Amino acid sequence: MPGDPRLRASDADRERTAELLREHHAVGRLSAEEFNDRVERVFSARTLGDLDALLSDLPAIDLYQLPSASIRPARRRGSGPRGPGLRRPADDALMPARTAPWITWAAVSALLVVIWVALGILVGGVAWFPWFGLVMIPWRLALGRRWPNEP
Repeated sequence: MPGDPRLRASDADRERTAELLREHHAVGRLSAEEFNDRVERVFSARTLGDLDALLSDLPAIDLYQLPSASIRPARRRGSGPRGPGLRRPADDALMPARTAPWITWAAVSALLVVIWVALGILVGGVAWFPWFGLVMIPWRLALGRRWPNEP
């Protein structure tokens, strides 16, 4: 930890040191007994120097290290704009190729049902013809009959 070792340690400093010790224990650098002993001493430490002493024989770990940008899913052969697999929308998030049409169908269907119920309440009953089915059912059938290689 940077800074003057004589300065008082804050609760955040103690928590960060305890988290570092957890990471070292998780990768096997500390036994369970060593880990428990050091964590007890972390929460009784008064200065930054006391906390530094608990980490002095361990390598530095950056708790805020982000995953490598090189870790990206590899594109499979045949997974282009019309092929199976995943597609990337404009925000570069991964989305299964067949999910977007179904999400759109579900959202529009829910909106049509809400409109139908609201009109039924305004008119005085929801027992009249469910006209939203004239849109939902054919659309659902069309989505279900797509060829396997179509998104």
